[in-house]
Amino acid sequence: MSWFEGFESRAHDVDGARLFARTGGRADGPPVLLLHGFPQTHVMWHRVAQVLAPRWRLVLPDLRGYGDSSKPPSQTGHVQQSKRVMAADVVALMKSLGHERFHVVGHDRGARVAHRLALDAPEVVDRLVLIDIAPTLDMYDATDRRFATHYYHWFHLIQPAPLPERMVGADPTLYLHRKLGGWGGAGDLDHIEHAALAEYERCFTDPETIRAACEDYRASAGIDLDHDRASRAAGERIAAQTLLAWGARGVVGRLFDPVALWQAQCARPLVAHPLEAGHFLAEERPAETAALIERFLQSGD
Repeated sequence: MSWFEGFESRAHDVDGARLFARTGGRADGPPVLLLHGFPQTHVMWHRVAQVLAPRWRLVLPDLRGYGDSSKPPSQTGHVQQSKRVMAADVVALMKSLGHERFHVVGHDRGARVAHRLALDAPEVVDRLVLIDIAPTLDMYDATDRRFATHYYHWFHLIQPAPLPERMVGADPTLYLHRKLGGWGGAGDLDHIEHAALAEYERCFTDPETIRAACEDYRASAGIDLDHDRASRAAGERIAAQTLLAWGARGVVGRLFDPVALWQAQCARPLVAHPLEAGHFLAEERPAETAALIERFLQSGD
């Protein structure tokens, strides 16, 4: 199948950011927002989108700071890369496309944006899918040697600029490949389509993307934790019916109890399902991931 055949690609100006996005699928289908993670772009969803397109209206943006979306200047407190701001971006994008209520599917950093979106704008979220994460606050609070070893980038990228930017930028392709092949994967890149890998390389080797990614992680270790603590203190919980999927060989499932941690954050019973994969479920197991998402979005309460 041709690369994103039938999808429209363009930039959208939303609340001070410019988000690049592809839109496609069934024109009158229920809208589904698909959010990518680090160190990727929206193209991680390519094979999943092929399965979902006949039934659903799909919106696949590059999050601010990633891909071909804008990279806002760094600010004190890293507010410009907070998950609250990133969530507001994609809500504005969806509303600009005429979608007042929609399903949200997020992987990795995109799932953290989706979590904040579900808390800040529950009225727009129909169903929520979180892929291979535990709550940010719980992961930081439970940090031990094993977690820090596997997720060392959580602690490296938050160091003051420009140290991590220059270290990653010294050989960004090597860094990118190591990340894409790790976290419970086979260590190689066989699960990634050649066209997708070329896009990741093109985008991640941009020094501005590296800077923005560091700002994303700095926000997660600071202002995002403040927002999460405030939400918990206020008793806020995810109102939408939620599906949690994770890789049985990945770090999250081995070092945490993601079902218990997410159930504590949900107001309704959680639907949970592991897949035989590492971290990158949508590319390691695209057919199974797409089928799991579709069954959940179609199912009744």
